[in-house]
Amino acid sequence: MSLTLNLPNSDGIIRGYELVGTPVARPAAPPRFNRIAYAAAHVVSDPSKETDPWGRPAIDWEATIAFRRHLWSLGFKIAEAMDTSQRGMGLDWAGAQELIRRSLDEARNVDGADLACGAGTDHLIASEARSLDDVIRAYETQVEYVEKHGGRAIMMASRALARVAASTDDYAKVYGRILSQARDKVVLHWLGDMFDPQLAGYWGSAQFEPALECVLRIIDENQDKVEGIKISLLDNAKEVQLRTRLPNGVLCFTGDDFNYAELIEGDGERYSHALLGIFDAVAPSASKALAALAAGDVATFRSVIEPTVPLSRKIFEAPTQYYKAGVVFLAWLNGHQNHFSLPAGMQSARGVNHYAEIFRLADKANVLDKPDLAVRRMKNFVGVFGIE
Repeated sequence: MSLTLNLPNSDGIIRGYELVGTPVARPAAPPRFNRIAYAAAHVVSDPSKETDPWGRPAIDWEATIAFRRHLWSLGFKIAEAMDTSQRGMGLDWAGAQELIRRSLDEARNVDGADLACGAGTDHLIASEARSLDDVIRAYETQVEYVEKHGGRAIMMASRALARVAASTDDYAKVYGRILSQARDKVVLHWLGDMFDPQLAGYWGSAQFEPALECVLRIIDENQDKVEGIKISLLDNAKEVQLRTRLPNGVLCFTGDDFNYAELIEGDGERYSHALLGIFDAVAPSASKALAALAAGDVATFRSVIEPTVPLSRKIFEAPTQYYKAGVVFLAWLNGHQNHFSLPAGMQSARGVNHYAEIFRLADKANVLDKPDLAVRRMKNFVGVFGIE
């Protein structure tokens, strides 16, 4: 029996939509990939316990950890407490600490589970940073916390550093200090200002080429402490330029939620590994595609992963920093949480037409795992906006 519902279009006209997708089957056991694949995971809010949704949002820890088990079961590593978890946009450092601790504890109970944790400076209000030493102390606090609980660090971009740094030498000083003290190898994080406007001019320049030279200098001077770098500029040519110039043994992790399919596949000589927020939303499809790629079945990889790209481009459209709303929307449609709300009420950052298009694209990409449930929930959702 067909599944249909009424959805609004961007032209303001409500039209009937009939689902066409087929859910992706789950693997019997976590598959093996020939690319390192981190899924940056979201947190599940608990609206029943919130007293101050913007200032002190409550987290549903049981549902949050269950979602991580879901990702592990599909073969992914987890990039924990990153911007997908609303770091600096609903999840403060106190909440991030609890998230990191709980996820690391859970990973010890799951065979093959692996994760790395975001360490930044977000407990230091950027406008209150006065010196590079302030930034260094903030990074040290967070890296120390991750390592104390047995984790590996992803060194997140710092709003405070973007504010106080006056040159590329300042970035080299801060990163050099933190990397020299790190216990394990660290993944660096190049996050474009489309994801966070406060990071404009990161690496000491608003231009790509000088910023690239700064990054490569930091990696070259600290190569024994750098596992790789995630680059999130939504520009595949810039990622390829970085990837080509990385020293042997230093990995490129794509954070390009617009062009990840071609970057992961590579050009026959080089390819990118992955650290992606979209993998949270399309995990079964991404898992199937990556397993096919590892088996040498490029045709299946393309046929499964490429339909998710238009969906991802919609979720990550400008203003890109609000992509978390689309990620959580799909988690709700797919039954991973029983409500559609985000810390700090970020679900309100997108409109009903945006969510309706996500629904259509998710169906066409075979991303709706439980179509009956998704239709029931979508009907309730659009009904709030007067759409019967």
